[in-house]
Amino acid sequence: MILPCARWPEARAQWIAADEWGLHAGYTYDHLSWRSFRDAAWFSMVPTLTAAATMTSTLRLGPLVTSANFRHPLVLAKDLIAIDDISLGRLNVGIGAGGTGFDATTLGHEPWSRAERHERFVEFATAVERLLREPSSTLNGRYYPVVDSRQIPGPRQLPRPPIFLSALGPKSMELTAEMADGWVSFADASRSSDTSTYEVMAAQVASMNSALARRERDPGSLHRVLLHFEGDETPLHSYEAFLDWAGRYRELGFDEVVIHWPVPDSPFAADQSLFERICRDGRAVLATW
Repeated sequence: MILPCARWPEARAQWIAADEWGLHAGYTYDHLSWRSFRDAAWFSMVPTLTAAATMTSTLRLGPLVTSANFRHPLVLAKDLIAIDDISLGRLNVGIGAGGTGFDATTLGHEPWSRAERHERFVEFATAVERLLREPSSTLNGRYYPVVDSRQIPGPRQLPRPPIFLSALGPKSMELTAEMADGWVSFADASRSSDTSTYEVMAAQVASMNSALARRERDPGSLHRVLLHFEGDETPLHSYEAFLDWAGRYRELGFDEVVIHWPVPDSPFAADQSLFERICRDGRAVLATW
C-alpha cells in the first residue's frame, strides 16, 4: 500500500522499487482526505495510478479501495478503463462501502445511514461491474442512473478487470460471494478487546466460506486479500515476525497480504531497511512454502 502522500519524485521512486522488487501488486487508497493525513499532503488516486502505470511493467495496481463517497460509477469506470489500458492490463479494482467522517460528506450531502450506505454499495459495485464489461449501458439505479453511456474501447482485461470487494459484515460478504473475483478484509476495529486479530480473521474466513457455499461456489475461486490495517499484530516488527504473520494467514487461505510503505511520523512509521528486506527477500521465501 503506497499512500498518495508524497510528491511525485519520491512517490515515483516507491512505485518503481515495488516493481523492481517483483512484488505482486501495489495499491493506494482513494480519498479526498484521510485520518491523520487530513491536514497533510494527499494526492488523488486516479492520476497517481495512471502515473504509476507508466513507471512499472509487471506490478498489478489499483485502488484498495474506491467507494461511492465522492464518485459516480460511470466516471470511475471510464477512469479505470483508461488505467487498465495504460498499464497494459494490470488493473485490480478494489471497491468498498466507504467509511464515515473525513471525506464522506465533503461534497455537502447528509451522512448516510448504515442501511443507505449498504444500498449504495450494492448499486455502486454492481454498476461499476457492468460498466467495465459493457460497451454501452443504461442503468436504472436509484442512486446512480446512467443513460445510454459508451465505454469504448473497453478495458484490456476481458471481460473486465478483476473486482475485489471489501467485506466485513454478512451482507457485504453475500455480495462478494455473488459477484466478486476477490475479497479484501482486515480486522474489524469494533471487535471485542479480548479477541485476537487472528481469531477475528478466522471467523471472517468461516463466514465468507459459508456465503460461498450457499451459492455452491468453489472457495478457491475467490482471491483473498488481507490488508494489515488495525489489530494487535506487528508484522513489521522484524523480518521473522513478518514471515510468521504472512505464513499464518496463508494457512488461513489468504492469497495476498498488503502492508504499508513506511511513512515517517505517522501511524505507518516503520524501519525502511526492514521494509525493503521484507519486500526483496520475504516474497521469495513465501513463494517456496
